[in-house]
Amino acid sequence: MSRYIEPTRMDHLFNRMVARLTRLGISLLGSRILYVRGRSSGEWRTTPVNMLTLDGSRYLVAPRGVTQWVRNLRAAGNGELHVGRRVETFTATELSDDEKPAILRAYLKRWGWEVGRFFEGLNANASEEEVQAVAPGFPVFRIS
Repeated sequence: MSRYIEPTRMDHLFNRMVARLTRLGISLLGSRILYVRGRSSGEWRTTPVNMLTLDGSRYLVAPRGVTQWVRNLRAAGNGELHVGRRVETFTATELSDDEKPAILRAYLKRWGWEVGRFFEGLNANASEEEVQAVAPGFPVFRIS
């Protein structure tokens, strides 16, 4: 069974605020609006995401697990990232579980205050074994 944590009412409010600011061109610590085609409808679906840059590569991490945007991105393989009027098209490659620990650790270091509760008590200082153990529950995409 896929790991998924449903957003709370507070999460929805926070996401709306971040999305509104990002649409106005104000990126909060790397926030973007992800546009990806729905896997069934073909219509554009949007959600705010945190884009991580690490060692010259860029990543999207799904801290809640296998969300709708993850399912849609897996099916589409590409999408758009928006900040204000700036639009960047990208292709996405999902990483294997073995490739995730360094990215998850960097993600927690940058946004642990926001998403740490989704990581079952882990933080950026967790051991390699601890991060590797939870990696299957956190989809990660390299974007280019």
